[in-house]
Amino acid sequence: MNLVDKRKNTFALTTPLYYVNDLPHIGSAYTTMAADVVARYQRLVGNTVLLITGTDEHGQKIQRSAEGKGESPQEFCDRMSAGFGSLWEFLDIKYDRFIRTTDSRHHGIVKEFFQRVQEKGDIYLGQQKGWYCVSCEEFKEERELLEGNLCPIHTNKKAEWRDEENYFFRLSKYQNELEQLYKSQPDFIQPLSRRNEVIKFVEQGLQDFSISRVNVDWGFPVPGNDKHTLYVWFDALLGYITALLDADVEPTLENALEKWWPINLHLIGKDILRFHAVYWPAMLMSAGLPLPKSVFGHGFLTKDGHKMGKTLGNTLDPFALRERYDADAIRYYFLKEIEFGRDGDFNEIRFIKVLNADLANDLGNLLNRTLNMVKKYCGGKMPQVTSQYISIENPLKVIGLELPDKIKLAYEALAFNQACETILSLVRASNKFIDEQAPWSLYKQGQQETVEKVLYAVLESVRLAAYWLSPIIPNISTDIYQQLGFDINFNESLPSLNAPVDTHGIWGLLTSEQTLGKAKPIFKRIEPPESN
Repeated sequence: MNLVDKRKNTFALTTPLYYVNDLPHIGSAYTTMAADVVARYQRLVGNTVLLITGTDEHGQKIQRSAEGKGESPQEFCDRMSAGFGSLWEFLDIKYDRFIRTTDSRHHGIVKEFFQRVQEKGDIYLGQQKGWYCVSCEEFKEERELLEGNLCPIHTNKKAEWRDEENYFFRLSKYQNELEQLYKSQPDFIQPLSRRNEVIKFVEQGLQDFSISRVNVDWGFPVPGNDKHTLYVWFDALLGYITALLDADVEPTLENALEKWWPINLHLIGKDILRFHAVYWPAMLMSAGLPLPKSVFGHGFLTKDGHKMGKTLGNTLDPFALRERYDADAIRYYFLKEIEFGRDGDFNEIRFIKVLNADLANDLGNLLNRTLNMVKKYCGGKMPQVTSQYISIENPLKVIGLELPDKIKLAYEALAFNQACETILSLVRASNKFIDEQAPWSLYKQGQQETVEKVLYAVLESVRLAAYWLSPIIPNISTDIYQQLGFDINFNESLPSLNAPVDTHGIWGLLTSEQTLGKAKPIFKRIEPPESN
């Protein structure tokens, strides 16, 4: 996917604006970790990045949830929204903007957008009859419902029959334009399975959709008719635009769209694909605004092979998971072990095995034993060789020189698992190389120059691996870099990071002048939990 605007060297991406009827779940964390990895990668390769996340706080479901807790809707939203911010901090997610749809500035953007679409003749008053899922905040076609009028997504909740006056958006008017969009821009919807799903839905014929509710107080009133409240999706999607406003400017569409629009990438779960790949572009077409570059709908998560749910008692609490394990461990497992775009599973035993194998053994042990050999065979000083003295046929140099292009392709395709595997190929080759070369034997034979070439090649390979893994495991990468003598923290903002890709992103950076840090384990081996 060519998602970067080469002219501007900027990259804007969003997570969904998460619905705050409850605290964040592991699916929300998964999307946001992935978004953070994309943002970190884009910064690493030199782009100016804006990562937007936030919370969607209006609608009937919020109103009911607040009532159930004995709170006002605003009090409830404040508490829930804070939970999302806390979790992102625990997972080392570095967002740039956090938008709440209860933000007073958002009201101005929604009102202006509504009036623009209304002037286009694309909003009208009509009667809505149909089955409505409060949890989805969406009317369902009868063919979608399960037996007993159960929602296909919230399978334990019945849809409610509604017959009420609503305002509608003329979605049907944009059927041909949407079909042309999907045809002319095949990368607009990713991955391919999601694209095919949307095309099939649109080909069946689009129906105008409701954008207002009556008898719902919690939301923005429809301009010119305060008996109606704007429907949550029409309101929420516009949060992506409101988030673009700088703090000190008037909340107008012109000001919001000036710098960062159009968004390069919307990252979402596949359950809200239709809203982002059909409704959203049609709304923007109506308003005469440029469209986002791409929408990527990832898969669902299961636990131990089963769908997660409170009724099943098998949810995975991201806060509890973070209390047990480091942020890097959680980030690594979900992005390396699950092919982004497909459904994926969390199993704690596998989680521990993967982390111990990849981070403790392959990467961590390699760095630790190599630095200890440098201490023993080189007096603790960096081997007195540089990249130019390493043969072009050296297996680590061969892999290392080819690595950056392969990794960039993987990251830009959002193939995080492929990026990890490509990087690990160099790490595993380094372990094999050091075992085969046996520098301990070479040292005994008096072959000091060969020893130093072996140790240099391994240290440089570990450094390069750490650099390209830094979007996924920033703390471990920082630890590796600091043990190799760099005063660099991959959690700092990139302009101050001083690790440009054109030097740090290629094999051969280390020199004999480098002062190495103290060797210590970068990832403590995890012991499996005791079985009952």
